[in-house]
Amino acid sequence: MLEKTMLIKMNQQAYGTTRFQILTGDQIERIYFAALDVLEISGARIFHEEALELFANSDAVVSETNRVRIPTAMVEKAIGSCPSKSNLTGRDGKRSIKLQKNEVAFGSGADAGFVYDRKSGERRKSTFADVEAAAKIVDYLPRLDFCMPHGRVSDAPNAKTYDRHQFLAMVKNCTKPLVVTSVDADGLRDQWEMACLIRGGEKEFRLSPLFASYIRSDSPLMSNNETVDKLLFATQKGIPAIFTPCSVMGVTAPASIAGVLVQTLADALFTMVLCCLKKPGMPLLLGGIQTVTAQDQETPSYGSPELHLTSAAMTEIYKWLGLLSSSAGGCTDAKLVDEQAASESVMSLYNSLMAGTNLIHQVGCLDGGLTASLSSLVMCDEIIAMIKQIGKGIQVTDETLALDILKEVGPGGEFLSHDHTYDHWKEWFRPTIIDRSNFEVWSDSGSKTYNDRLEPEVDRILESHAPEPLDENIVQEMKKIINLADNKEV
Repeated sequence: MLEKTMLIKMNQQAYGTTRFQILTGDQIERIYFAALDVLEISGARIFHEEALELFANSDAVVSETNRVRIPTAMVEKAIGSCPSKSNLTGRDGKRSIKLQKNEVAFGSGADAGFVYDRKSGERRKSTFADVEAAAKIVDYLPRLDFCMPHGRVSDAPNAKTYDRHQFLAMVKNCTKPLVVTSVDADGLRDQWEMACLIRGGEKEFRLSPLFASYIRSDSPLMSNNETVDKLLFATQKGIPAIFTPCSVMGVTAPASIAGVLVQTLADALFTMVLCCLKKPGMPLLLGGIQTVTAQDQETPSYGSPELHLTSAAMTEIYKWLGLLSSSAGGCTDAKLVDEQAASESVMSLYNSLMAGTNLIHQVGCLDGGLTASLSSLVMCDEIIAMIKQIGKGIQVTDETLALDILKEVGPGGEFLSHDHTYDHWKEWFRPTIIDRSNFEVWSDSGSKTYNDRLEPEVDRILESHAPEPLDENIVQEMKKIINLADNKEV
């Protein structure tokens, strides 16, 4: 009976984005209640003074060891205060994404310390120029909706201010919305000030945020002060935040999938309560990167089916609670853009879209997120196009059933010259890099492999695409903020 129900749900929409379902409603409920038990009985530990004061002045119980236990009523109040939608808009005001139910957005990866150098074929440290090139690629690619710093600026004059330089590299070369990472709250403040320059003020930014802040937590149920600082600043200024608890199953989380879901949800809900205590109504997207280790039992895997299964399950839980969600997708453990990279990217992107995750990041990252690749960005853009085509489902109407056309053409007839064919031909997916020609045509064209076709496309985009320039006066004002930070931190 359950199998039949699941099949029905997979094809529940006649036309529109199809969805699959990992968990039943009863299973989600059990996970949610278990997470509430964790928060009430075990709690979480925190050392941030302002956060502790906020909890102490609430109905939460704060122990001498800084353990905070939260009653269910506080959790459910926080859930009710969290907006069910948020928008991000690019600097030109034309390119935006809607973060709301049944809307899915894709974007590049973040903070990869290395880049695959396409000219030398070597892995090297990422630079300002690399982040610029990636932003330019993202600006061009039609299926990528937002830009993250696809690489870490290793050549910044100060190691603690690379985040400001990444923001400049992105916003100069991409007109789409941004998702930023920050070294600390001071870095987030400077990025926000630069964004306000572009928007024309703080009120304008609140109404139309240029970016969201990506905030990770690698210590389950124990947030460090830098993470809390960024969360509280984002809450104060109305900056949409993407909170992502990260854990390794069997190491920093239970080895069972249900157990890691409980821990992740408890982490996310604890953070939501904190933000609500600071200022109710903060735009918050909740995610989670929960995975297993690779063969060495030390390296977290970005290509594991467990990661993608837990990501889809967390999306379903967040949707059940009426909350916005995020997850990783389009990333791989492969070291090069090869067959492994393609297969793992397809699996993660398909899984994330069919789960209905609102914001999917890490597209184009190799080596478990450590290496950025322009070629992978371009490859994944076409993969996303194919998955979106499948996700549209099948429209069944009088027009699409084509009964009149079938009667008109009759047995043995041809449809090529019919207007109905032309009208619907335009709906088909048309590949850019994938080759569909017959063997003879392919052979006569040079017997090119996928990578043989992929690399020239990357070159073509870099050489021909020119993003709309950012006002030079604003650029100079942004550089003043960056220079001040560079000199202050020295």
